[in-house]
Amino acid sequence: MDNKQVAEILEQIGTLLDLKGENPFKCRAYHNASRIVAALTTDVKQLAETGELREVKGIGEGLAEKIDELIKTGKLGYYEELKKSLPPGLVEMLRVPGLGPKRIKILYEKLNITTIEKLKEAAEKKQLEELEGFGEKIEENILRGIELVKKHADKFLYPVAKEAADRIVSELKNLKAINRIEVAGSLRRRKEIIGDIDILTSAKSSDTDKIMKAFTSHPDVAKVTATGETKSSVVLKSGINCDLRVVSDDEFPFALSYFTGSKEHNVEMRSISKKFGLSLNEYGFSELGEEEKRGKAKRKIKCSDEADIFKTLGLLYVPPELRENMGEIEAASQNKMPDLIEEKDIRGTFHCHTNYSDGVNTLEEMAKTAQISGWEYLGIAEHSKSAAYAGGLSVDKLKKQIKEIDLLNLKFKNFRIFKGIEVDILTDGSLDYDSKTLRSFDFVIVAIHSKFGMSEKDMTRRIIRGMKNKAVTMLAHPTGRLLLEREAYPVNMPEVIKAAADFGVTIEINAHPLRLDLDWRLCKFAKGKGVKIAINPDAHNTKELIYVDYGVGIARKGWLEAKDVINTMGLNEMEKWLAKR
Repeated sequence: MDNKQVAEILEQIGTLLDLKGENPFKCRAYHNASRIVAALTTDVKQLAETGELREVKGIGEGLAEKIDELIKTGKLGYYEELKKSLPPGLVEMLRVPGLGPKRIKILYEKLNITTIEKLKEAAEKKQLEELEGFGEKIEENILRGIELVKKHADKFLYPVAKEAADRIVSELKNLKAINRIEVAGSLRRRKEIIGDIDILTSAKSSDTDKIMKAFTSHPDVAKVTATGETKSSVVLKSGINCDLRVVSDDEFPFALSYFTGSKEHNVEMRSISKKFGLSLNEYGFSELGEEEKRGKAKRKIKCSDEADIFKTLGLLYVPPELRENMGEIEAASQNKMPDLIEEKDIRGTFHCHTNYSDGVNTLEEMAKTAQISGWEYLGIAEHSKSAAYAGGLSVDKLKKQIKEIDLLNLKFKNFRIFKGIEVDILTDGSLDYDSKTLRSFDFVIVAIHSKFGMSEKDMTRRIIRGMKNKAVTMLAHPTGRLLLEREAYPVNMPEVIKAAADFGVTIEINAHPLRLDLDWRLCKFAKGKGVKIAINPDAHNTKELIYVDYGVGIARKGWLEAKDVINTMGLNEMEKWLAKR
């Protein structure tokens, strides 16, 4: 078992204990241990074998013994017994927004509700209203939450799908029979939510059988749903549907373009083709009016890659991220394609947490990891005092952290930790610290963490008033959404973006896979208003600093160039920019 698997089981134990109503400190110990193991930079198996695991802060003797058992046997008796003690549907009910362990425990004990289906039936019959801690409004929210769960039942976060696809592709690449192999579909377009995985390969027709066998027998495959000469479909252990298609090498560029999509982009491409007297499909170009079925259309033009397809139609190459029919064809025809930002352009990042608040690693550990990544700076922004649930910092604790940052910066060469804060915007639009305290930071991030049920008008006014404070540098996760878990709160984002432009406030693309907020559909609008963007990981441990790469994907989908993103500034330029702010 690796760190991730151990962490997942510890988290599940904590959740099961929550559902049983166990001592909160015991529950929290498992949740904390999960976060600690997930953040370890050393293999947990190695730490267990050497006995060093017991020296890790937050892992006591009891937890260490359970982790030892997991690593040695692949199972944990305590975990198995816990699972048997509760109906499996209770854990599934936690997916309903606003429904926590305490309420689920009440539903189970009072109404014997053990599944989402039974919960829906009870809510529709108004059976929840009389329960203590519920009421009509909560009942309505539960029904809305159930609809949200159903809506996203077959959807997955981008990193989950990418990780699954990468494992398949990595294995298939070892086959000599395969000439070319690429991931297609919404995953290649770097959509924030993925429905399924499409993988495309090119090979000789005589080799397709061995390729299909390798695919359907991959260790990650849970079920084979279809097999054929050119296409096979499976369900992975992660629950994601995955298709593999095999085409000839001549067909590969056309098939890659077609199966990458989007559907709307493909429609536009076919429309452009007709102006050149051509028909375009997944097999190639053919003359208009000719048979378009595979192998029967008379080939008009051979293309070695996708760039050749665009060139044939008088277009600049359109990167996969932009293929959403949002003006990319027009830009490609007018020589106005943006020079999209790349991961290598990032020089540092902001909005990171340490063990001073709800993070796992120390300031020095976070800084060292940032330096290993080749960055020149790291912005630390703990939670403010109102966020007590997340270890929000008192003024005294802030002073202690600022002092430690100053001492660390003396040790660094060509690297700097910037002192920041993620301060709550209160319901009236005021900020959680006074002006004197805010002036002690290099940068100030403002964010909404509570009272999501305000009207759109009031929430918009609240955020704009918060940004108006002259100490504010940037706005974090502006819509508050949690992908597949919580819808955005009502807010007029165009108005917020316009206000950010007026106040000179940067807006964050929160690169955490659960957020990816600012939404890519709004990035182009923000760019047009002259609003600068910060790509921040919202990292709570050293491993999460890599989330910046996901944020770059969203920035690319939003047509952003390096000049639009503040993280592309070098250290000296950033120091001057922050000082000016």
